[in-house]
Amino acid sequence: MIIEVKVPQLSESVTEGTLVAWKKQVGEAVVRDEVLVDIETDKVVLEVPAPDAGVLMEILRGDGQTVAPNELIARIDTNAAVDTANAPAVAPVVVAPSAVPTAPAAAVSPAARKILAEKSIAASEVSGTGRGGRVTKEDALKATPVAAAPAALSISLGNRSEQRVPMSRLRARVAERLIQSKNENAILTTFNEVNMAPVIALRKQYGEKFEKIHGVRLGFMGFFVKAACAALERFPILNAAIDGNDIVYHGYIDVGIAVGSPRGLVVPILRNASELTLADIERQIAEFGVKAKDGKLSIDDLSGGTFSISNGGIFGSMLSTPIINPPQSAILGIHATKDRPVVENGQIVIRPMNYLALSYDHRLIDGREAVLGLVAIKETLEDPARLLLGI
Repeated sequence: MIIEVKVPQLSESVTEGTLVAWKKQVGEAVVRDEVLVDIETDKVVLEVPAPDAGVLMEILRGDGQTVAPNELIARIDTNAAVDTANAPAVAPVVVAPSAVPTAPAAAVSPAARKILAEKSIAASEVSGTGRGGRVTKEDALKATPVAAAPAALSISLGNRSEQRVPMSRLRARVAERLIQSKNENAILTTFNEVNMAPVIALRKQYGEKFEKIHGVRLGFMGFFVKAACAALERFPILNAAIDGNDIVYHGYIDVGIAVGSPRGLVVPILRNASELTLADIERQIAEFGVKAKDGKLSIDDLSGGTFSISNGGIFGSMLSTPIINPPQSAILGIHATKDRPVVENGQIVIRPMNYLALSYDHRLIDGREAVLGLVAIKETLEDPARLLLGI
């Protein structure tokens, strides 16, 4: 039986993807759930598994080509798996765009051949709809050049050189959203400093026992998330969004945590973050880090969010102005904690200080709410007992 391999449903906001690399070639045996090809979207890389065991009979879309949800990309012959040794050889209909053989002259009409030559498209890259798979004039008119797989182009400039590499879908999407945020939001940033000594003392006192009981390290991010949630509950406008002429107040807090990955910056979502314990938060963040590193983040992991936190401190950043992630209206930037001289009770003392930055959309959020919200985060971090007492 011949079964079809189709592009899985992506998400409401993702309408297309790019075939990154086929892991199986035509004529090779596959087993059920074996990964056949990776599809890159502007959010994640999806693995397309084999729906059943058999022999890969056809590859209809090659590496580097753009595909849509539910589009047919390959066929598998399940009967060939019963006796692969005696199964007849199966010729590919379309293979990856690199090094494709030229189709026989009889398979292409003269008019189609002329049109394809003008478009610089190999006839073997076009699926014919005529009798016996013949490529017709209509097929040629509809055909579009195959997008080449991303490859670096090196240019020699004497004793210097340049390399030109196509943007990944993720990087292009990040660029698009940043420009959108800059152009559509009235972004303003307010700053404050926080003494991290109380949080550091808590981690030192309870860190070992926390890890033993919960199986995860007690990090700093859990405290930042809990402090941010407490502030958002006091100042709901920081957790709201603009939709046309309406203000949408979210009755929940979903916090996006910016995470670096081999593909670039991704922002997985801690859902209902205000209801999570410190252990829940640290556990989910650790899982996000592993999944980001392995390219296993799903679209659900990255969809939504009402507020974001960006931690430039892990890279040594002292201060930055984070850009809002639309349609959100605010984002908290945290930075490296460093020993710095500060004045307490008229005396200069050394304290582990962290500079906080809250960027907000001034169309929606007034300076008063932004400043007071950031002060609330500062006060909670400097007195973590507030988290237990709800004050």
